[in-house]
Amino acid sequence: MRHPLRLGCLLGFICATTQAQVPVADLARPPAEARHFIIESVGESGVTRHGESWSWVAPDGSRMGRESLDLRGQVTELDYRGIAGAAGVPTRMTIRGITPQGDAAEFFADAQGRAQWRSPADAGDVENSGGAFYVPLNAPIDAMAWFLERLLASPDQTLMLLPAGRAHALKITTLEVGDGAATRQTIALWAVSGLNTSPIPMWTDAQGRFFAEISDIGWLPEGYADEEQRLAVAQTAAMAAQSAALAQSLVTVPPTPVAFVHVRLFDADKLRFLPSQTVIVDKGLIVAVGPSAKVKVPAGAKVMDGQGRTLIPGLWDCHMHVDNDYTGPLELSLGVTSVRDPGNSDVLTMDRRTRAAAGTLLFPHVYPSSLIDGKGPYTAQLGNVATSAAEAIALVDKAKERGFTGVKIYGSFDPAWLPATIDEAHKLGLHVHGHIPAGIRPLDAIHDGYDEITHINFIIMQAMPDSVVAVSNSHARVQGPGRYAKDVNLDAPAMKGLLTMMANKHIYSDPTMSTFESVYVPEKGETAPAYIPFIGTLPAVSERQFRSGGDEVPKDLTRADFRASWARMVELLGRMHKLGIPIVAGTDGSGIELVRDLEIFVSAGFTPAEALAAATIVPARLVGMDSSTGSIKVGKTADLALVEGDPSRQMGALRQTRVVMLEGKLLDADALRAAAGFSGRPK
Repeated sequence: MRHPLRLGCLLGFICATTQAQVPVADLARPPAEARHFIIESVGESGVTRHGESWSWVAPDGSRMGRESLDLRGQVTELDYRGIAGAAGVPTRMTIRGITPQGDAAEFFADAQGRAQWRSPADAGDVENSGGAFYVPLNAPIDAMAWFLERLLASPDQTLMLLPAGRAHALKITTLEVGDGAATRQTIALWAVSGLNTSPIPMWTDAQGRFFAEISDIGWLPEGYADEEQRLAVAQTAAMAAQSAALAQSLVTVPPTPVAFVHVRLFDADKLRFLPSQTVIVDKGLIVAVGPSAKVKVPAGAKVMDGQGRTLIPGLWDCHMHVDNDYTGPLELSLGVTSVRDPGNSDVLTMDRRTRAAAGTLLFPHVYPSSLIDGKGPYTAQLGNVATSAAEAIALVDKAKERGFTGVKIYGSFDPAWLPATIDEAHKLGLHVHGHIPAGIRPLDAIHDGYDEITHINFIIMQAMPDSVVAVSNSHARVQGPGRYAKDVNLDAPAMKGLLTMMANKHIYSDPTMSTFESVYVPEKGETAPAYIPFIGTLPAVSERQFRSGGDEVPKDLTRADFRASWARMVELLGRMHKLGIPIVAGTDGSGIELVRDLEIFVSAGFTPAEALAAATIVPARLVGMDSSTGSIKVGKTADLALVEGDPSRQMGALRQTRVVMLEGKLLDADALRAAAGFSGRPK
């Protein structure tokens, strides 16, 4: 039984170890015999190294780890020590160091049937029989290795978790690695559920020990780091086999027309909500729209009652870096039928497109951009790296050949290459958007040909000091606006000139507002507003990640300063909207943040209809698909969502999806939620 969280120190261990942040120089130093992991990402242009991790066993038998990670200027430096009990699970664990959110200090102790912990996100005190495994909030990879090894040693590969939950592992493939007799071995891939909304793939070696974990970045043993691409290919194929059956189980192809009757309808073309409407769908297309009193329902049609509900065009998430196959059911459960992926593994993007077309992957329509960056310490993971203008142009040509709709420029791209690169993209009909390369400002990028500026922080970068602009490919792109935006005069020539140019040239903005709200607003232990409606529906281990708070505030500032800068960015968004700058909604997160983006739009001065248009017809126009999707109109593709409630009065009603339609196929939103790892509907 789980008890309410309480902060009392019933175990002296927790109180005694609470101390000031440990300096990085004082973190544990790995011995020469420590197992060494390389942290890297692999793109078509080669390998980008992001850090390293070590694990070893101390003389007293405790497990230890040390990890150093720099992900585009976001630095994590951690160590940990863990002591196992008779059941093989932690009885004590200590984590020290820093993450971008600040002090990572975390303590866990289990004694006399009680487990207690304190992390940057929470504190807990529960009864424990001794068999549950405490999963820390942040730790070197060895903590995950320990968990996986204990999980596989458990009956049925099932293990109870702390703070709560249950994990299960399923073996899904094997692969031979190593290029010589001394290194050759067969490794196994396990799909581990219970930690996140989607299964996490993890590899074990021939002895059953943790071997590797690969997502957008990977942890691999030093001697096998060059095997990451082979592991990724095998992992993708094995996970794809799991998702094929899921796709078949969730889709209903109606044999007759479908009639949505007596719905409140959002007319995205005219920015209005219409009462008591009927929409008829047949063979994947919208064939009739009008007042319910006038539109005749065909004989034998499947009738969907819309009383108290609103029918909207399928939503768009215009900034979704697709994570894995389970992103499909997750986005669809939210009524999202189209996503723009602004940078990913091009190979995986094409693979998902092929499987979706074949009906073996359930996924929204994806409009991808190929991510192009320069080479340096802050190179984007999974980016295509150019070291010259000629290479950048060749990458643009490849994006076109692969059927991508755009190219996204990143922060380490050499600004001198922009004119020629963008000119090539425009010749090929590709949309150009992205971060602003370090050393220039957004107005410079627009003069060079940008069609869109990504993220609100890069809009206000126009008014940042030269010291921030010079290193805006690092974490300064976030910390600089957090420090200075509160003092920016939006009526000053710098900002007025930029906004006027954006309006005159019809430059789009993808501000990803909820992302920056979660960076600037919450303190440690607080949940960002985007995630509050989903608390209680997520696995406990992942849910606590949403309570980690925002970025650490520099010592000479306060959280109030960051919040004031955030408020200025919301004001900036409102100014942009009033000037007619086209704005699209995108999450740059897990996807569940989308409705929060629209709530922020309303707070900035959008009407509910204007906000909803930013997630329907406006993105359809951006990618040139507004003649076939983005609004509810006769002849358009039947991408629709039926939601409970009235978003014209409360934007949060959009979270209450009940029925989703993708190209005329019917999907039950609750079944999609379950497939995506949610235990129920959001609040």
